[in-house]
Amino acid sequence: MSDKPIPIDLVPFAEMLGGGREFLRAWAKEDGPASYFVNPRALGPDPALFGIALVDAARHAAAAWGKAMGRPEREMLERIWEGFEAERDAPTSDLPLPVAVARKDN
Repeated sequence: MSDKPIPIDLVPFAEMLGGGREFLRAWAKEDGPASYFVNPRALGPDPALFGIALVDAARHAAAAWGKAMGRPEREMLERIWEGFEAERDAPTSDLPLPVAVARKDN
């Protein structure tokens, strides 16, 4: 992997993103931990909204993996759920990790 972050090109999706607010960034290191940056203000005061967003993200990821791997989306989603459950049962990292909170005006 490169030492520099390689952003996902969102320019082709600018119209779809119009009016939206970023609430999550995630970075994975090769054979290492992932880092997450969350802006709860973008979703609202109820943390359940983040759970809903994660499930939506899992469904989108399953579609992307299915397309990339030529496998059924349902199979990819089941595998993602297996990962969720494995992490819930035995977390791979201890908390607390560094936490950055968005400014009040964000």
